[in-house]
Amino acid sequence: MRRMACYLLLSVLGLSSFAISGAIAKDKVTIAYIGSLTGGTSHIGLGGRNSIDLAIRLRNQDPKSKYEYQLVSIDDECKPNIGVQAVTKAGADRSIVAAIAHYCSAVAMATIGVFHKFGLPMITFTAVAPEITDSHDYKEIHRIIGNAIDQNRIGPAFMRKLGYKTWAVIHDTTAFGTSNDKYFTENLEKEGGTIVAKFGVSPDQQDFTAELTKIKELNPQVVYLEMLAPVAIRIRLQMEKLGINSQLDSNSGVWSEDFIKNLGPIAEGALSRRIGKPLDELPEGRLFLEKYAAQKYDQPADVWGHYGYAEANLLMDVIEKVGPDRAKIAAELRKAKDHPTVIGSVTFNDHGQNINDTSDVMVVQDGHWIVWDRSEFATGKRKLKRIDG
Repeated sequence: MRRMACYLLLSVLGLSSFAISGAIAKDKVTIAYIGSLTGGTSHIGLGGRNSIDLAIRLRNQDPKSKYEYQLVSIDDECKPNIGVQAVTKAGADRSIVAAIAHYCSAVAMATIGVFHKFGLPMITFTAVAPEITDSHDYKEIHRIIGNAIDQNRIGPAFMRKLGYKTWAVIHDTTAFGTSNDKYFTENLEKEGGTIVAKFGVSPDQQDFTAELTKIKELNPQVVYLEMLAPVAIRIRLQMEKLGINSQLDSNSGVWSEDFIKNLGPIAEGALSRRIGKPLDELPEGRLFLEKYAAQKYDQPADVWGHYGYAEANLLMDVIEKVGPDRAKIAAELRKAKDHPTVIGSVTFNDHGQNINDTSDVMVVQDGHWIVWDRSEFATGKRKLKRIDG
């Protein structure tokens, strides 16, 4: 009798151990982040990686989650050739079921065909060139952030309404700069603005004396920059040195904390574009910032990090529904309609572009990017440069 009781006890303990281990053990699912982890835009890339890591950590704490998620990070250095190598590596690794990839549009433009080749579903991190989604019919490619068309529509209309008439344009010669320039030029012409000079520059260029000397001679009211922050910082410093007093305006590539950090007081009054709503206007925005701060990451989320957080959660929601299968994930992503995320609802069109995002004008005031409508520039308490000629 005693022997049978021991047997029953051991059986119960065995079943309990099995139940416990079964509840704990989950299949592992790997998501890749491919972004600029080194170089001049690494502050954006690292903030994005950390934000994705945060989403995964929180999901893994959820007992209702079917899977244990893990993140693989690969550096694309914001260089197209390196990006192609990175995506090829991720695509060939069948344990990776989906990716969030690229801050730099030039890299994303170079890699979309590689994602398609490997059937690897991708949500672009923050690359905004419209061609990333619109130049093909690749079912693997998605974007929740607004593309460059909207910001290049509102910008010219806003500046013309303020009274500006003449522009000098400097764009980088990557796919990012040339794509933005196309839409900016089209919309500025519609608004009746005049471009007195236009210059294409390399992202690696250090000295802009020739371009800026010509701009100083032409004396435009606005210098408009279509590039990423590292190049814009160099140009703004050299504008100051040459005594160019034109109003500085720019596309969303310049919108970053690093722009202000490196320029200090010289950044005051600079204009740029923000994509999406301010975090403090989003229901989960403040919560994201609190949870990010609690992890004590070495790098801030910067102004773009919450997009990575939203993208990771969207991917994991889809994987929970259809399983860790690349083809099923891509197909289910494309069906997203009013899917809730930290940035608001996401609905993809037939090319994988979220139709629910918007752009805004930002201005640097007292060392911070501020939405124009909230600023003292909007009320007239402070003045931009050269509005009256």
